Amino acid sequence: TIFRLTPSHETVNAESTPKGVSTMVGQVEANANNALGALLRGMLPRSVIRAEHAGLLTGSGGRPDLLITDPGGAPVVIEAEYEPARTVEKEARSRLDLGVAGEPRPVESAIAVRYPAGLKDEYELEAPLRVSRLAFAVFHADGTRFPEAGWLEGSVEELSDLVRVASVPRRAFDRAADLMERGIERSSRSLKEAPGSVARIAKLLGMPDVEQTRRMACAILANAVVFHHRLAGITEGVTAPRTVCQDAVNLQKPIREEWTRILDINYWPIFAIARDILDHLLAGAARWVLERLFEMADEMDALGVTNAHDLTGRIFQRLIADRKYLATFYTLPASASLLARLAISLLDGVDWSDAGRIGRLRVGDFACGTGALLSAAYEEIAARHERTGGDASKLHRPLLEEVLYGCDVMPSAVHITGSTLSGLAPGQGFDLSRLYTLAYGRQPDGDVRLGSLELLRASELRALFNTSDPALRTGSAGQETSAAVTTEIRDGDFDLVIMNPPFTRNVTREGATAGAAAAAFAAFDASESDQRDMAKRMGRLRRGDSYHGNAGIASAFADLADRKLRPGGVIALVLPLSAASGQAWQGFRRMLAERYTGLTVVSIAANGSRMSFSSDTGMAECLVVARKRRDGEASDENARFVSLNERPGGFPQAAELARTAESTPGARHLRDGPYGGDVLQHGEDRVGELVIASPSSSAANRWSCVRVADAAVAQTAFALQEGRLHLPGMAKALPLPMTRLAGVADLGLYHLDIIGAPPRGPFQRLAASPTATYPALWNHDASRERRLIVAPDSQLQVRRGMEEKASRVWATAGRAHLNLDFTFGAQCLAVAITEDRAIGGRVWPNVRFADERFDWALSVWSNGTLGLVAHWWHANRQQSSKAGVTVRSAEDLPVLDFRELDDDRLEGARLIFDEFRDLDLQPAYLADTDPNRALLDRRVVCDLLGFDEETFRGVRRLAAKWCAEPSVHGGKKRPAAKRSFTYRFEQAEEYALVAEPVFEGFRKA
Repeated sequence: TIFRLTPSHETVNAESTPKGVSTMVGQVEANANNALGALLRGMLPRSVIRAEHAGLLTGSGGRPDLLITDPGGAPVVIEAEYEPARTVEKEARSRLDLGVAGEPRPVESAIAVRYPAGLKDEYELEAPLRVSRLAFAVFHADGTRFPEAGWLEGSVEELSDLVRVASVPRRAFDRAADLMERGIERSSRSLKEAPGSVARIAKLLGMPDVEQTRRMACAILANAVVFHHRLAGITEGVTAPRTVCQDAVNLQKPIREEWTRILDINYWPIFAIARDILDHLLAGAARWVLERLFEMADEMDALGVTNAHDLTGRIFQRLIADRKYLATFYTLPASASLLARLAISLLDGVDWSDAGRIGRLRVGDFACGTGALLSAAYEEIAARHERTGGDASKLHRPLLEEVLYGCDVMPSAVHITGSTLSGLAPGQGFDLSRLYTLAYGRQPDGDVRLGSLELLRASELRALFNTSDPALRTGSAGQETSAAVTTEIRDGDFDLVIMNPPFTRNVTREGATAGAAAAAFAAFDASESDQRDMAKRMGRLRRGDSYHGNAGIASAFADLADRKLRPGGVIALVLPLSAASGQAWQGFRRMLAERYTGLTVVSIAANGSRMSFSSDTGMAECLVVARKRRDGEASDENARFVSLNERPGGFPQAAELARTAESTPGARHLRDGPYGGDVLQHGEDRVGELVIASPSSSAANRWSCVRVADAAVAQTAFALQEGRLHLPGMAKALPLPMTRLAGVADLGLYHLDIIGAPPRGPFQRLAASPTATYPALWNHDASRERRLIVAPDSQLQVRRGMEEKASRVWATAGRAHLNLDFTFGAQCLAVAITEDRAIGGRVWPNVRFADERFDWALSVWSNGTLGLVAHWWHANRQQSSKAGVTVRSAEDLPVLDFRELDDDRLEGARLIFDEFRDLDLQPAYLADTDPNRALLDRRVVCDLLGFDEETFRGVRRLAAKWCAEPSVHGGKKRPAAKRSFTYRFEQAEEYALVAEPVFEGFRKA
């Protein structure tokens, strides 16, 4: 048979094929590249895609297979080869940092693509290429590769998604952020000489007259100058700032006039409040400020960046003084993208090719801050429309006018949100937007308001600011920006509510909130009486199942989201990790279990700043996504829990994480035994695990399988809680009598019930004394807590007139004390025993048994590996290596059911305790290498519980797995000497059965 090979760009016409010549075509790579370019043009309509064009790259760049350019983005090169594609990576890397004809930026990202070898045998390429599974990897100019090893796999559509996010010019944006922040700082210093101006601006913004207000005002002006600079290049009739001010002595007047002309077009989110600020500046101060901002805009223009993705949002977040009170933290762009992708993938019944249907969606963020989440939702909706061949630019007007709703209590935040959304398609106009600043704090009428939370009781609110729609103002368009408007945000009207709500709690008493009467409402210089009145109003507004004062304001926003969602709508929240296990969050978890389906919870196993999805929180967070059930829809007993090794480092990682989490079947259940979850991989990079669990499968409806690097540890802990000892490597589970701590013991008192201000607490706490009448174990001191016996660190003195109450409180004293704030990286004990009765204080409440023999059993159980794992499983792991438990939540702590131990075993527990009471233990994160902890495990597993040697080895294997958990070691390095000891000890373990009889023989001799 004669095969005809088609040269580049040659098309075979079947009708003209000579007789006797096969129509089987050996497609050269150039044909495949042209076909790929054609497919990508239909999915990336805003981009210019050139395939097999020479002369595009500077220098000796050669001819790229595909070059993709996008207005405002960085050029992306695709190099593609048929498998095995041995040189494609080298080719892709060679394109990085090359200049592109007619483009201001060089190539920052190059994608290597491997075509399936079978594709070359296809006669026509586009249709089979559309359904082919491609392999690809992206290379960045900073030397990084994604994935680090191996290849991503996906369709051309998924490749187009990678192209879209890879075109973000990261270096230019980072440089632009530095330039913008420097320009804001320089211009704000100029305002120091104009205190009268600042006072008026502070009143306009609803902020105190402080340095932060000056910086915020300059940030708003800077944003307007940058946006003005960009509009001048793309909008007819708009003149660049420097040209407008040419030869002008008073810069304020011509800039104001030009901004008024721009407002006649639209762009109210950017220029309305900026113009008002400009009006409040004295002429001299305005000149100094504007000159510095013009310099900044020129430098940014030289970078080719005048409205970088989320740029002003990043800067704005650095300027918010009140975020420690509001606890509103900036959602990192990649995190926002991940949440938006997960949420929008749950929306059903949406034809993404239908612009009219998209225009009827309702998406709300009632704590919008800088607009990161609304922007991410906008971009994901636009991307889905584009992938179906739609024109995303035509969505801009309906998205801003009808689809996206944003509310906040900070006027400057709403300004930035409006700017960010407008900047996503700056050449497209719109008449109004749904962005509102809502009243917060003490109002002129003497009442107090709580911003978006007022929507818990009403659908119609008076908004202080609507910077987008002059028609809704109470006066003319020329009046000040703060004219009030009325807005309606109806219940049950939203398809998606996506938020990163404030985390503050009234019970917080540290840092910026240390002196606050009601920390959740201490922002904007609220007085103590204001704070108390706002807390009372929150009590009156409370509506729904989620809100709890100890959970904080975020739980109230969860109720608000539920109230506004229609059946079939999606809730998508960034929450503190305490939402997964905190006692005060039970109502929220119950609400999702009863009324929602498709629950996905994403957490991060890493430590430090890497365990949160927001910037600067210092605490672990989780993403919670679920769809509200329709009437008659069956409940979903399975929820998906994803634990990531790291938070997404960029848009490509976020896109792939969302795709991987959605496409992984997740068949491994928490109850299936210690075999791990479904591994999530990017190429050869292991990025996390996914495990299925019932939303209500654990005590108090906790989602304990969050922030777990090795799902086998979670599965073992779950089995333990359920009364089964199922260890990694063991084929079968063994029965083990387990119960709740409250089932066998009484918990001590909350510490304020002991020493709180009268009349609450009958005692005051003093320094320890060896002759104390009322000794107490109160705080942590790791150096004193290395042995099972711990000495009291305080004494209590009875307050005058409270002797009777003191007697009742002292009756709760005992010898066993539970560690409520167990830092595994520093502390040794889950349970401490005092020689005599003592009151348990803030972190060491009492555990009292009817049978005092249970004290010894609790101690040896809790401080062995099984007890440590049970404690960790039950606790809130919001801090790096700290397991937080409250007195109330400790009632559900899984413990050995000591009532099932006969007298001989209880006596054995006392003997084990006596053997170890004077032995030093190492911090819990070294439990796998601590010889005394290993020996304690042996006594508990074999002698107390009666299991065999193989089970003991399984417990030690569990210890090693548990100590490798980031939430246990907290990133703390293991001592070098202990590592070498570990090896020898593990070797010795293998010969334990042989060595022990030999040892016993020599000991007796």
